[in-house]
Parts: sequence; structure tokens; C-alpha cells
Amino acid sequence: MSNVSIGGRTIGDGEPCFIIAEAGCNHNQSLEIALGLVDMAVESESDIVKFQSYVADDIYSKKTPMMEHFRAKMNASHDATMYDLIKATELPRELERRVVDYCREQNIPFMSTPFGLGDVDVLESYGVPAYKVASFEMTHFPLLQKVGETGKPIILSTGMSTLGDIEKSLNAIGRSDNIILLHCVSSYPADPEECNLRVIETLKRTFGCPVGFSDHTPGIEVSKLAIAVGANVVEKHVTVDQTLPGPDHHFSLTREELCGLVAAAREINTVLGSPHKFCTPGEQALKRIGRRTLCAATDIRKGSRITPSEIAVKRPGTGIATELADVLIGAVANRDIEYDEPLTWEMFVQYADDAKPGTSKRRRPAVASPAPATPRP
Repeated sequence: MSNVSIGGRTIGDGEPCFIIAEAGCNHNQSLEIALGLVDMAVESESDIVKFQSYVADDIYSKKTPMMEHFRAKMNASHDATMYDLIKATELPRELERRVVDYCREQNIPFMSTPFGLGDVDVLESYGVPAYKVASFEMTHFPLLQKVGETGKPIILSTGMSTLGDIEKSLNAIGRSDNIILLHCVSSYPADPEECNLRVIETLKRTFGCPVGFSDHTPGIEVSKLAIAVGANVVEKHVTVDQTLPGPDHHFSLTREELCGLVAAAREINTVLGSPHKFCTPGEQALKRIGRRTLCAATDIRKGSRITPSEIAVKRPGTGIATELADVLIGAVANRDIEYDEPLTWEMFVQYADDAKPGTSKRRRPAVASPAPATPRP
């Protein structure tokens, strides 16, 4: 897997999870609310704040009926259309420009999701570090091509798709480098039972790029699980008030929840740690005491030749390794050894070169004149 860099942060396996605070359309066309969403991202130490850039006329036909789910959230009339909803949630360009400037002042990267070709031109003028492509735009091939031609990192959500659909979208982008995929369930809110977080690993194996999770479930529990199973990125909608009118406020995170998610992500990444198995520094002291090695099963006199009955397998772990007991048989003690004393190689007459511990040739070592061992009751 090749890592991706956005806003000075490296994204990939072994790196901290990249947290996207998704402001989306939760600004309600208010500069004050929009800047408040930026403040939330800064306070929580999210890695980036993301908005959505679109013009209603570029997205929906005015004859597209409004989904009943959105009608209730927007308190819309029976004859309201999806065009009406999108028109009511646009972020005017003059406000968007001020949000970009504020992000620079607050030292947090600004990113946005373009929905039309003209939106890409505007975002390029802002100098965005990367692009997000929404699941709904996976088949908007002219948009994918134009975003791909910028050469910047692309985060592609994959809701409502199959592996074949994703492959077609990547082909339209026209390159395989600097791509991040987001597993996504395009329901608002999403049912945790439909999240299928194991797809994250499937996407990593299939496409060989960093993979994250665009989480539309309420709260932070599913996001935490996604990080635990390997999500390199988590995107969560945020709001200054879950009771505000709008399609996304009700399942978005509050300030406290966003801070909790970022803190949990850092803790989970720390606990996940390294994939390599080794004895940790915290285990070293216990290993010296708790592992078994060879000890004297009786008092052993200097000059005596070691027999199996004089060797015991006990703790601590500071003596000769237990798997070398047969090499020790026949060795000659070069000093008196007390009962229960851990046995070390320094206690015995120097071995011949072809009989050193750990070698494949296991001849008896050179011996001195034997002396009787003192039995131990």
C-alpha cells in the first residue's frame, strides 16, 4: 500500500487515523455557523475541515421530487423538490471564500466536495490540498476526470457501489496514485447493522490504497470500531446544534462528541501499535523472573560431571535456556554450585569449539576429573 499525504499528514497503515470534520451543508447559509464549525474542528484537533461546494442548477432537475426522508427534516411543503433542498443549502461563494480565509487564520486545512466542473475551478483557486468526491458522484465521469487531472489527492466515497463500480470510477479518474477510498453506507442516518466494516479490509486488499470510513451513524461508536479494524480515515458530519433545520444536523456530532472521537482515535491507534511481535520493554523485567531456565536440583561440587538428575527446570529466566539441557549433560562444574542456583555457562569448564551451546554438534564437553555431588534431600 502506498501512503497519501494531505495537509502535511501522512495517511496509511501504521499512521494515526486521519479525522475529517465534515461541515457539509450544516452551515445553514450562515457565516457565523460556518465559522463555528471550523472552530469545532480546530478545538477537537481534527486533521481537516470539509465543506461542500455546489450550485443547485448543476445538480438536480427542478422536477426531481423531494425524498420523503428529507421532506420531514426540512419541514418542506408537499410540492417541494430536491432542487429546492439543494438551493436552500448552498454555501454562497462569498461566504465560502471567507471560510477559506478563516481556516488559514486558524491553521487548519480547508477541503471541499465539488459537485460540478465549475466547482473544481473555484476550489483550485483556493489552493485546496485535496479533493473529496461524494458517493453520489461516482458515475459523474467528467467530474472524476477533471479532479484527477489536478494531480491532487482524491478521497472517493463508495456508497451504493460494488467493486466493479469502484473500478470504473478509478478508471475515470485516470490514475492510481494519491487515492483514498472511503467505505460508506449512503443512508442518513445509517443503520449500524448495515455498516459491514469488514469491507474496509476488502477494499485495501483489492485496490492497494488507504481506506477509511465515511460514517453516517449517530454517535462515535461505529467510527471507533472502524478505526480498530483498520480505517485510515474517518469522516464524520459535525454540527453546532443537532436541532437546527436541515438534512444532516440530526445525525451529526456535537462539539463534545467530535472531541471525544478525536481523542478515542488517538488512543485506539496507540493501543493498536505495531504489527510485529516482540517482547515489550514492560515485559522484560517479568520475563527475567517468570520464564523458566535450568537450575541446580542439588548441591553440585566443583569438578563433578553434570547428570540429568542434577538439573531442574525452574524460574527465574536468568539461567541456561531449557532447550539446551542435553548440551549441559556431562559438563564439569568449575566451582561449587548451591541447590536452586540458576545455572549459567560461566559455572562450567570451557567447552570445546565443536561442542559450544547452540551448535548442531552435541559432543560431550571437555571434562576434568569428576568429584562426587552432594545429594540434596
